[in-house]
Amino acid sequence: MTDDLSTYQRLQNELSVLIESAPKGTKLPSEPKLAEQLGVSRATLREAMRTFETQGLLRRRQGLGTFVVGPTQVIESGLEVLESLETLAEKIGLDVTMGEYEIVQIQAKEKTAKKLNVAPGDSLTQVRRVILTGDSPVAFLVDNLPEGTLSSATLESNFTGSILDLLIHSGEPALSMSKTEISAINAPEDVAKALDIQRGDTLLLLKGVLYNQEGDPVDYSFSYFLPGYFRLHIIRKIGGVNS
Repeated sequence: MTDDLSTYQRLQNELSVLIESAPKGTKLPSEPKLAEQLGVSRATLREAMRTFETQGLLRRRQGLGTFVVGPTQVIESGLEVLESLETLAEKIGLDVTMGEYEIVQIQAKEKTAKKLNVAPGDSLTQVRRVILTGDSPVAFLVDNLPEGTLSSATLESNFTGSILDLLIHSGEPALSMSKTEISAINAPEDVAKALDIQRGDTLLLLKGVLYNQEGDPVDYSFSYFLPGYFRLHIIRKIGGVNS
């Protein structure tokens, strides 16, 4: 056990030196070659590399290999107030843009219908898009909106990436709150393809239902974030302590 731990720690140190000394964009040797070079198994190497991927220092690109990303500017935010990714990025002076996007009409499946309080099979507007910093994808966002929540004209003329900002600026419907679930997941194939990563890579997922002031759901969203670019926290009060 001790030998295994020291081997792993040595590997972490050697990878850290390798990443720090390599210019941004450097392609690492293939896993078999790098494992042989560092004297470890491919499984051990892959586990160690995942730590640096989670920190946003390495990036695997489907079919191309693993590249050094280098230190990135992190979007840090509390979850007590709902703000768009664009708003958070603007606060730290980080330029984010919308990449490929798609606006389609779909039929509500049972789970989505329940979240949005509509009938299964009802028409929904689904908006899927990639968010970039520079040329690098950092998030994949999917919103499901009941029919009539936003007009096609509004989406086609004013949409820059944030459904939340679009709803806030339009003022209709007036919004009240969002209930959000947070989890770490393995990237499914379609999301991995959109983010140019390997299927199964770790992602941060926020699933949220946005409500209007009447308490009706107006958006069921899935926000997939690449670790290393985002740091989210919650400020919590201590129970049983008088303020």
